[in-house]
Amino acid sequence: MGQKLKIAGWVAVGALAGALTTVQLQAVARGSLAPLPLEELQQFAAVFGMVKSDYVEPIDEKKLITDAISGMVASLDPHSQYFDKKSFKEFREGTSGRFVGVGIEITMEDGLVKVVSPIEDSPAHRAGLKTNDLITKIDDTPVKGLTINDAVKRMRGEPNTKVQLTIFRKDENRSFPVTITRQEIKTQSVKAKLVEPGYAWIRVSQFQERTVEDFTRKLEDIYKENPGLKGLVLDLRNDPGGLLDAAVAISAAFLPENATVVTTNGQLEESKSIYKAAPEYYLRRSGSDPIRRLNEVSKGAFKKLPIVVLVNEGSASASEIVAGALQDYKRATILGSQTFGKGSVQTVRPLGPDTGLKITTARYYTPSGRSIQAKGIVPDVWVDETEDGNLFAALRTREADLEKHLGNGQDEAKPLSDADKAAEKLREQEREAARLRLEEETKKNPGGRLLPEFGSEKDFQLQQAIKQLKGQPVQVSKTLSERKEVKPEE
Repeated sequence: MGQKLKIAGWVAVGALAGALTTVQLQAVARGSLAPLPLEELQQFAAVFGMVKSDYVEPIDEKKLITDAISGMVASLDPHSQYFDKKSFKEFREGTSGRFVGVGIEITMEDGLVKVVSPIEDSPAHRAGLKTNDLITKIDDTPVKGLTINDAVKRMRGEPNTKVQLTIFRKDENRSFPVTITRQEIKTQSVKAKLVEPGYAWIRVSQFQERTVEDFTRKLEDIYKENPGLKGLVLDLRNDPGGLLDAAVAISAAFLPENATVVTTNGQLEESKSIYKAAPEYYLRRSGSDPIRRLNEVSKGAFKKLPIVVLVNEGSASASEIVAGALQDYKRATILGSQTFGKGSVQTVRPLGPDTGLKITTARYYTPSGRSIQAKGIVPDVWVDETEDGNLFAALRTREADLEKHLGNGQDEAKPLSDADKAAEKLREQEREAARLRLEEETKKNPGGRLLPEFGSEKDFQLQQAIKQLKGQPVQVSKTLSERKEVKPEE
């Protein structure tokens, strides 16, 4: 056994040596990394050999190395990630706003998949699926017991393949099968409407490849029908971010040309960048500039129109860049609660045709030089999510709550003071109260919406945003306050 172990270990060293020679050359080429530590690499190879030869059952070598790479990258921060073939494909679908499936927004209810709404002109929409339909089977697999991710994966697939869904429609008290042909689905990340005469609402739910074009088209339509606009609400609540160039473009729609939108700073020279409100910073390919077109159609109205930006704990990354830029230039009033605080830049580096590495390479800074990381954007006007207060906001996690989160890079996190400890204890009490409230509401209304839909007549924060634009009194929060990054006690 000892001889086998020794051989396995040296085989592993040999296998690693070839791969690491390439890495070493790349490291020297970048000019920023020290020589790789041979002793630690030998130790890694020895452990690899022991697991390969001694573990209770055979282990796939490729999986073992892939898991080791994943663990190494995951130890850096919550946003760095190694992509295998499957996860790389899913990541690219997420940023493009396109995927192959049936075209429904779903949630879970009583262990079944519930249709929130079919996407307009999707296969599911054409097949007659309705809001509140329950999916009990996907092909021959019962949905009961599946996670929502498992259900999504089973409904997705290759274009022009078929999937059979068994539907239970409550209001008709019947079950029936529907065979749907999968197609490429283009998700809509922008919604807009006129809230009342003179005041419009536009929501960006994620910054994707199509977001800028959809955003400008909707603003153009609103302006053409309402040239006398008095104010605009830009809704970035629960927007997790997405593409940087899309965030720069959305900011450019409201800022002076060539104004700095965001800067980045990291180890590599290429990570030290300034992004401005100009086409060369947001246009991905040659062609028409949607921001310039919007400016021409509206005669520059959106460069001067009063704006309120709605944000909350779920507003992260690209949405924080937009909010921070408009706040620094005093171009908009930021209303809501402190944002998530994801102020780090992830660069995706392909490792081959089907795999890649998403790695944190820089921090984001607002035009005035504020770091967004682990702090976020502090609103100008604090407003609760409902008239009765923040019902469930205490349950939402922010960047500073994540294990191994990257520090702010400006103000060093300080140890917890007595006031910090008291505030943290109060937050724990609020979390527990919100958790109990959530359980109670879920029991009373299983599968139902717990908070009003964004943009609806019952949207309290939107109502306050319109009041802010009109110069009327706003019902500000009596409990919300800024959360600073602190160093937890050992």
